[in-house]
This record gives sequence, C-alpha cells and structure tokens, in this order.
Amino acid sequence: MADLFIKQAEQYAEGRPSYPPQLFEFIASKTPSHDLAWDVGAGSGQAAQSLSGIYKNVIATDTSPKQLAFAPRLPNIRYQLTPPTMSIAELESSIAPQSSIDAVTIAQAIHWFDLPNFYQQAKWVLKKPHGVIAAWCYTVPEVNESVDAVFQPYYNIAVEPYWDPARKLVDNKYETIDFPFEPVDGADHTGPFPFVTERLMDLDSYFTYLRSWSAYQTAKEKGVELLSNDVIEEFKRAWTEDGQDKKVVKHPIYLRIGRVGNE
Repeated sequence: MADLFIKQAEQYAEGRPSYPPQLFEFIASKTPSHDLAWDVGAGSGQAAQSLSGIYKNVIATDTSPKQLAFAPRLPNIRYQLTPPTMSIAELESSIAPQSSIDAVTIAQAIHWFDLPNFYQQAKWVLKKPHGVIAAWCYTVPEVNESVDAVFQPYYNIAVEPYWDPARKLVDNKYETIDFPFEPVDGADHTGPFPFVTERLMDLDSYFTYLRSWSAYQTAKEKGVELLSNDVIEEFKRAWTEDGQDKKVVKHPIYLRIGRVGNE
C-alpha cells in the first residue's frame, strides 16, 4: 500500500483534506480517558495533528517514510515507521503495552489493511472495555453542478480501471467493511456515521488533490496521463463558469466507530 503513495507524497500532504473538529470531538467523547491515541496509516499527519489537541500523547505510524517526512512535528506526537505487519511482541516494544491505548484511529486507510491481523492488534492494545477504534473514509469531492458534471465521468470511467479493488470499500462508504466491535455508548450500531469536511480551493489545488490519488500514480506508471490537456481544459471551463477563482469543496466523511469490550 505504501508504494502507491510514495511517489506523490508531497502532493498527498498538500492536496488531501483535513478533517472537521466535530469528528474528533465525537470520537473523544466516547473514550473515558484521553491519555494515548494511536493513529495508524498516519500518512502526512492530518489526523494525528487534530488528535494531539485532545489526547495527551499520540503515536502516529505509517509504512511510508516519505509520507511521514511531510507530517507536522508537534511535541506530543511520536511518528514511527512500521513494517506492514507486526507480531504482538513487536507491537508491545514499538507501539504500546497491552490494554494501554484509549483510541485507535485510521483515517482513509483501513481499506488497505490486513484486517484480521490488524483487528487482533487493535484489540490487544486498547484499554478494556471502553477503548475505542474509529476508522473513517471520505468520498469524492463535491464542488458545484458544472465541475461535478466533469468530475463524475472522469472518476467513474477514466480513473476507475486504475483503482486497487480495495477502493470499493470507500465507494461503499465503509458500509461493507468487516468491523467486529461493539457499539459505543449512546449508539446502537457502529456506523457509518456521516460528517463533512469543507475547504476553500482554487483549481490548482483541486488538481493537486486529483494527482494525489493512488490511481493517478498507477495510471502514470502505465504510461497514461489521466489529467491530459483536454481533460484539464474541460475542468477549467467548468471551474471558471461562475467567475469565482476559489470554491468551497466538500468531502462527505463516513465513520465506523466501536469499542473493544472485554475481548
């Protein structure tokens, strides 16, 4: 998975959206204590930075050194490069002791994981019974009718062949992902719970985001430039139609959240 993002690590750091405070407040409200969070698949630190404002300490791990190189350095975040799989002994020595973590978070990444192995590790490190695991994804950007009309065939036809099959879990809003945890307090299911993130973008920023996709890199390696001159011109026409250089771009977010229980 890390290889898909290594070559465009800088674009990933620049182009990917941040997440709304309401998302982290909701997660934190379900953990009785806020001592330690583990952000897995941290990438360039978008989620870890927000978690660091709530939890006393954050461990942020990723398998890509280039991704971690672009993460913001804060005193209560420990960034760590990890192998794709770890034994329980490695988990204890590298991450945290058994039953010591309040929250395990995974932002836009769990669809790449070996889920049975990862869930075993998450259940091992989480505090029993109220330790929380929270995994979320965001789906395609929404701009306006004109831009979205160009985007939809670009995404569904041009880009689609280059996505890894795991991407389907994102398209399905994590509804179909295996998630063997108990509902958190106040909920009768584990989600997905909807949120939304918004940011002001110009067209160059929008293209930077599109170029940060793993599918874009995969296509490029096969000699295909998805953002050809014709496609760029089509987006430009749609973007400039309303005369506004910058636009509010929305990403719907879908959260799965559960507690570990007494396993």
